[in-house]
Amino acid sequence: MSDAIRPRPGIMEISPYEGGQSRLQGRRDAIKLSSNENPFGPAERVIEAFGRSGHTLHRYPPTDHGALRDAIAAAHGLDPARIICGAGSDEIITFLCRAYAGPGDEVLFTEHGFLMYRISALSVGATPVEAPERNRTTDVDALLAAATGRTRLVFIANPNNPTGTMIPSSEIARLADGLPPQAILVLDGAYAEYAEGYDGGAALLEKRDNIVMTRTFSKIYGLGGLRVGWGYGPAAIIDVLGRLRGPFNLSTPQLETGQVAVEEQGHVERCRAENARMRAWLVEALNGIGVACDPSHANFVLARFRDADEAAACDAHLKSHGLIVRQVGSYKLPHCLRITVGDEPSCRRVAHAIGQFLGAR
Repeated sequence: MSDAIRPRPGIMEISPYEGGQSRLQGRRDAIKLSSNENPFGPAERVIEAFGRSGHTLHRYPPTDHGALRDAIAAAHGLDPARIICGAGSDEIITFLCRAYAGPGDEVLFTEHGFLMYRISALSVGATPVEAPERNRTTDVDALLAAATGRTRLVFIANPNNPTGTMIPSSEIARLADGLPPQAILVLDGAYAEYAEGYDGGAALLEKRDNIVMTRTFSKIYGLGGLRVGWGYGPAAIIDVLGRLRGPFNLSTPQLETGQVAVEEQGHVERCRAENARMRAWLVEALNGIGVACDPSHANFVLARFRDADEAAACDAHLKSHGLIVRQVGSYKLPHCLRITVGDEPSCRRVAHAIGQFLGAR
């Protein structure tokens, strides 16, 4: 290729995102606990809606996403006019970077934050900036110290991925109020439904003009394979993002299935309760065999080992027993394994296998 044909600055610095491993060669019975998926999947009525949507695949989907936005608004007590829908919350993150950051700007996030923050910043030529965490938890003082006149976006996941830790609403408010006037605080709420009594920052957002909230259907709704997400924010910011959104960025199956999913709040409640029960069990079981875990508010736990070698050896041992978890060295946590909270048999099986591994060392 000609030397004159070059991508924009920053793009070649991107390490493509890799999802959690889903298969083990030679095994058909592998249990996947690497991608924080809901082990119970979507509600039955949601699956039926997906099937019905196939009858209109020859028609273009609506461009305004009105029915889905109305359903989201009704479930969460929000203004549907201030909701934007995308192909997962990742697309909303991309819209925000495209709209508000570029060369010479900075995008700020925490050191163990979701990898897409860095990727999306680099894709628009902005400079990614990491602020240290405190004990694997978002440190508001560190973020405020790292914010400058060039900071345009500040991303925090609450609960955080891959740590599972979270900060209270009072700390989020302190962060939003202390940022430079040109900076937008983005609250990534991919796991918000798993945190009891947490609204993802919606109440804080109503009182401020510098906060945007993102959410997804990929986790508790069990629709990771469908790719539906949404954002909520001040009307002026949502208007800007809407100008970047393609007219048909969500298909009819995405729109119709997502609408029914958000209406099935009983299923959400059952999944949240069962996740909380097995998360507590798994943390207690791991602590009992000497594996430390921070309190998690999501649908996974971060298991900490003595060092990177022990974590890698344990991962290999789990794979040999048909159990797939997530190594998180790319998140600067090489001594840890992120383990999805699966159903009860899966949780018991992974805890037993880790106990076997440690007992044999």
